[in-house]
Amino acid sequence: MLDFDNRPWGRWEEYIYEPSYRVKRLVIFPGKRLSLQFHKLRDENWVIVSGIGKMTLGDKVFTVKTGDFIQIGKEQVHRVENESDVPLVIIETQIGICPEDDIIRIEDDYGRI
Repeated sequence: MLDFDNRPWGRWEEYIYEPSYRVKRLVIFPGKRLSLQFHKLRDENWVIVSGIGKMTLGDKVFTVKTGDFIQIGKEQVHRVENESDVPLVIIETQIGICPEDDIIRIEDDYGRI
């Protein structure tokens, strides 16, 4: 593991960080959710590897579960939330320019706007 960070919603762990892509594992704790956000510099591909959640992607809201694959384009508004009682685990591949601060938050439960 190259890096990690504990967040109010759970934890991310970084496994690969190259100039044009990055791979992380996101663990979203029960009852928590990410901020409603988008990125200007990167696309993201998510694979749900464990758990069930509710995904907001643009103007759509739908259930995600183990085995699902979600493509998130640059500037596409998104959020995932864990409404279950077990952690929701996602493998995230970022493609493009991938600094950690390329997060534009629209709504946030933790006051980080």
